[in-house]
Amino acid sequence: MATTRRRPRRRSPGTGQVRLLPSGRWQVRYVEPDGRLRPAPMTFGARIDADSWLARWAAGEIDPDEVSPATVTDPRLRVYADQWLADRPLKPRTRALYRSILDRTILPALGEVPLSRVTTARVRAWHAGLPADHPTQRAHAYALLRTIMGTAVDDEIVAANPCRIRAAGSVRAAHEVRVATPPELSVLVAAMPERLRPMVLLAAWCGLRFGELTELRRGDVDMTTGVVHVRRGVVRVGPEYVVGTPKSAAGRRSVAMPDHVAGAVVAHLASPHVGPGDDALLFPAVHGGHMAPSTLYGPFYAARKKAKRPDLRFHDLRHTGATLAAATGATLADVMARLGHSTPGAAMRYQHASGDRDRAIADALSGFAAASTVPLTPRTPSRRQR
Repeated sequence: MATTRRRPRRRSPGTGQVRLLPSGRWQVRYVEPDGRLRPAPMTFGARIDADSWLARWAAGEIDPDEVSPATVTDPRLRVYADQWLADRPLKPRTRALYRSILDRTILPALGEVPLSRVTTARVRAWHAGLPADHPTQRAHAYALLRTIMGTAVDDEIVAANPCRIRAAGSVRAAHEVRVATPPELSVLVAAMPERLRPMVLLAAWCGLRFGELTELRRGDVDMTTGVVHVRRGVVRVGPEYVVGTPKSAAGRRSVAMPDHVAGAVVAHLASPHVGPGDDALLFPAVHGGHMAPSTLYGPFYAARKKAKRPDLRFHDLRHTGATLAAATGATLADVMARLGHSTPGAAMRYQHASGDRDRAIADALSGFAAASTVPLTPRTPSRRQR
């Protein structure tokens, strides 16, 4: 017996409202047959998407069972967290990290709990059950849950954030950074393979991150001015390398190289280690393509042993670059601009770094490398700073 497809029951246009929430997202409230307004089961990043959902509801294209009051007003944490993650404009590596934290740490214990029942007591019990010998993992999981529940408050799904454990989202650094001295850097660089020496120099004297260094290309280096332009970064997500913008907006920057670094980079560009085109990577993997961190570990660990700094991590070279720049007399704003930092925000709104100041920092760093200090010319304070 043939069956006929039921035509959707059309609801009258305008049967609902669209409003902007404090979170910056758009919420649809549709009209039930009893005349009551109820929120849609999700929020939207753009007004046009919210309008589209409401139009589909008005046209009868959405099954009423999908928007039952229980589902809409009190979704399970798993459903809400998945939607939260899908809606966020995150970098690939951050998205993968959040997905991993949710799947491994949060959702197994709390995923099936309705948001209204994610109470402070339940959060405390969950947090207490996390492994104490992994403090960073605990802090990241708690911080993510707190952020998700904060959005649920903004979306008016719950009245208050149940994550109220003091300092649970922060962790004290397990590694105490001790920056390298110029003599230690000299030994370290000399002990590295020739093709990787400029990489260490750029990390230590210019403060570039590993992901910024491994995405540097010939066209990013301006040897006329002695400046390296940081415009992109690369991260590894699973087996793939993903090229994107730097870690923050401040990460897009132009960094003046000290003379001894610029000289090493010039020689490197003339070597067979770098291809001829502007798109050629400065520090490619042996097989071509982006270098994996593991490629650097072996020679770097051997080199730091010769420098008698077995505690030194590659990322500590970035800390070294910040410390050396500050030692030249650079202001905090100068150092932040050089390293691509975006905080502290409020104080830095009243200070401005310039290209001339960055060149002065680079010249002073050259003096350090030559074992003589070149002081920066004091900058005239602005009227606001007076």
